[in-house]
Amino acid sequence: MAQTATKYVFVTGGVLSGLGKGITAASIANLLKARGLTVNLQKCDPYLNVDAGLLNPREHGECFVTKDGAETDLDLGHYERFIDQELTQASSLMSGRVLLKVIQDERDGKYEGKSVQIIPQVTGVIQDYIAEAGKGADVHIVEIGGTVGDYESLSFIEAIREFSMRVGRENCLYVHLVYLPYLGASKETKTKPAQNSVRELRGLGIAPDILMARSEDAPNESVKKKLSLFCGVPEEAIALLPNASSIYNVPLTLEDSGITNVIIDRLKLDAAEPDLTTWRAMVKQATTKFDKTITVGIVAKYLDNADTYLCVFEALKAAAWWNNVNINIEWVDAAALGESKDVAADLAAYDGVVVPGGFGTRGVDGKIKAAQHALTNKLPYLGLCYGLHMAVIAAARLHGLDKANTTEVDPATPDPLISTMEGQAGKENTGGTMRLGNYDCELAPDSLAAKIYGSTSIVERHRHRYECNPKYVDQYQSWGIKAVGTNPATNLVEVIEAIDHPFFLASQFHPEFKGRPTSAHPMFDGFIKATLA
Repeated sequence: MAQTATKYVFVTGGVLSGLGKGITAASIANLLKARGLTVNLQKCDPYLNVDAGLLNPREHGECFVTKDGAETDLDLGHYERFIDQELTQASSLMSGRVLLKVIQDERDGKYEGKSVQIIPQVTGVIQDYIAEAGKGADVHIVEIGGTVGDYESLSFIEAIREFSMRVGRENCLYVHLVYLPYLGASKETKTKPAQNSVRELRGLGIAPDILMARSEDAPNESVKKKLSLFCGVPEEAIALLPNASSIYNVPLTLEDSGITNVIIDRLKLDAAEPDLTTWRAMVKQATTKFDKTITVGIVAKYLDNADTYLCVFEALKAAAWWNNVNINIEWVDAAALGESKDVAADLAAYDGVVVPGGFGTRGVDGKIKAAQHALTNKLPYLGLCYGLHMAVIAAARLHGLDKANTTEVDPATPDPLISTMEGQAGKENTGGTMRLGNYDCELAPDSLAAKIYGSTSIVERHRHRYECNPKYVDQYQSWGIKAVGTNPATNLVEVIEAIDHPFFLASQFHPEFKGRPTSAHPMFDGFIKATLA
């Protein structure tokens, strides 16, 4: 239902980081879309990076890639999964990008000699990016990264305060997410940190319309009365969000709290009755305890943070529950596996192994050993980007090319099975220069890949600089593998699979970026089915 003007919902967070602003923003978008409204989402991140491409995955989690090739924060993955909608570069805004624009405009003389300041130049550019991203949507939901009070976030907070004057306060709604700690000694939920956070936000000129309170366990409903009194937010505009058994429960919790109606009334939205049938069916699958359980090993080197491979985990879990099976996902330290004298024993507990994307030399030997073990023992194997490189090298080494390698690891290898893309030499340490975003892939009609996709023409997202060296593709058959997917424009290898194997499949692209909780992605669905065979 078209609205007369785009409405804006701004989501901020206080008390501490990691509360789940991204899940909250995505849940609001989910519920509004379920009522027939067109929505868009945007993450405003205070880091001085231009994009997320060079952020350390150990600290920040995975880098999510949009269809048009933007390297973004992982929250955009949550956004896409919750609204089943492909986003673009416009949905990701970092401080570095804003400052680059301001400085370039100053150098180009666009400020006509005026002093360049945080207000109004920087805040003005932020507002321009928000307005542009919101075009065409009934409701545009904007998440402000960081915690209220952080120095880095101040320009974004000021920008969204000013934005209400730009588009009208009646077209803006502010949601603030806070934390309610529980003191075991006195057996009470404390609201003082939340009160202080709201006071700080008010001090910056923004009075929240809605308050969402996170907690470990469900607090007493009387907490709402206290929050309302001291924070100046009506009780009906306060939602309590204790830890959920699944993040996909959050939209349903918000819907049951009545918050959606508060948003609709406050913004005067012309909305239909919600249709959450598909979402409720998915949540039921996601939270069901099935009779059978499988265990999958993720052979990787970034073991500190599960968010490093968040999309892979979510795609695996979705494929498992849609196949009516529980899944245990366990880390396999690639570096330790590389030193192992008994790989078979190390991988004996797994029904299948996944080698996800990655960069650099550490852990390479372990990933190759995992692929070799899967090849020779008919163990289901799923290789994602770097996992394809490791699979090709593993097959070649099993058939006599002992020094076969990727030039990323060994630039002097006599058999460079994987090499730098044409035009990429010398750019190995720079951002935004890889093959990024959607590319076409044509699958061989008689391939396993075509069978699981149910099509020979697919489109998937990429993030890589190294490719399968075309000079060696003719030898694949003798190594027991074959290239079954290629890019029609470049003829570069996109998918390989083993010739005599129930499921040994690897892709140059990252299928996890297009994973959705409401349906299993074909690559992951095929992998899970293979572990059950």
